[in-house]
Amino acid sequence: MAFREDLMAEATGELLPNIHPGEILMEDFIEPLGLTKNAVATAIGVPANRIGEIVRGSRSITADTDLRLSRFFGTSEGYWLALQNAYDLEEARRAVDYDGIPRHAA
Repeated sequence: MAFREDLMAEATGELLPNIHPGEILMEDFIEPLGLTKNAVATAIGVPANRIGEIVRGSRSITADTDLRLSRFFGTSEGYWLALQNAYDLEEARRAVDYDGIPRHAA
């Protein structure tokens, strides 16, 4: 479980918060560029509530949204989906103890 250990706060030994891609979208892209959620939604051709829900962490990034955001912000295709996948995997790790599942060699 080295990955989980990487997510531990060194000083406290507690897991660091799992960062939703919407937080990255807002803090690393929208705010620094002086944009609004509505402006981004309009520019990429999606309803404003889609960006709002992503930023609030109540909606996942889809392939369609990934392609639109990638075009708009100049990130690589798949960047946003990779963030979403990493978030979802960590959420699953934190919700269920998978250590009891035996490994079966293929």
